[in-house]
Amino acid sequence: MKRRVIIDCDPGIDDSMAIMLALRSEEIELAGITLTAGNCPLESCFSNVKKVLHHMGCPDIPVCLGADRPLKVPFVNAKPVHGCDGLGGSDLPEVPGAPDIRTALDFLKEELGKGGCSVIALGPMTNLAQLIMESPESFDAIEELVSMGGSFKSHGNISPVAEFNYWCDPDAAALVYDHLAKSGGHITMIGLDVTRRIVLTPSLLSLMERLNPREGAFIRKITGSYFDFHWKSERLIGCIVNDPLAVAYFLDHGMCRGIEAYTAVARDGICRGQCVVDEKAYYHRQANAAVMTDTDAARFFRLFFRRVLGASEADLDLIDRCLMAE
Repeated sequence: MKRRVIIDCDPGIDDSMAIMLALRSEEIELAGITLTAGNCPLESCFSNVKKVLHHMGCPDIPVCLGADRPLKVPFVNAKPVHGCDGLGGSDLPEVPGAPDIRTALDFLKEELGKGGCSVIALGPMTNLAQLIMESPESFDAIEELVSMGGSFKSHGNISPVAEFNYWCDPDAAALVYDHLAKSGGHITMIGLDVTRRIVLTPSLLSLMERLNPREGAFIRKITGSYFDFHWKSERLIGCIVNDPLAVAYFLDHGMCRGIEAYTAVARDGICRGQCVVDEKAYYHRQANAAVMTDTDAARFFRLFFRRVLGASEADLDLIDRCLMAE
């Protein structure tokens, strides 16, 4: 059964891979993509998503422009991680076309107003925070909300304690979690505790190219600077692909496991963007989040290879060999 989904994102290398997975999954009817500044400035996000949709043969998916800066803090992008163009320095040719005439907020209100629509948030949650401020009833109509962001017990990737998406706009993340706590709503946090397990290694990338030269070559092109960044910053041979895990979880809730807990996000200071997860229920407050703490990397890659690359069951056995070798 298909489920209508809006992807709210800031492409971005791993955002692009997440969109590829969503488009190749028959369970998802991608109602549209809303963009927010994050990994890249908004104009780069739009340029990149057009390239991905063109590559995937889906140029008619509505793409709506959203927030071009965080709610309060100055905007800091992640181009040192995602490359000068935000897509790995791939220099893919520009794809003509204009964004949808609707703003991200108007699109969210319209689609959520129809009912039965979920949101997968892969970037800073500025658009969703603005939706709460302007039309809380529209936000409350979200069927399921999955966020790639935050961190519980893992260290941060932009500060000692914070993940980039929540750090980039901490006020937006805090507002979303606070609203859910008051409304009785719920969010699934696919944070660094689990996404750090999803490492695209050189062997897996080579296998992608052998199984599907077209898709493999595209993924190699956009992940080049990502591999370089992870080697320089973490001495990791490979790259962590965070965002596709959020889509994989939406498709298969058994992909990740975790805890239900009341969760809040720090807005400023040394702990800016940090998730405070009340695992032991000290605050005696109702859980507003499912915080994922464990995942199965082989299960993820088997799903991604099957959907995006069209891998056969025999091909999928090669994934286990690659993971065991590395």
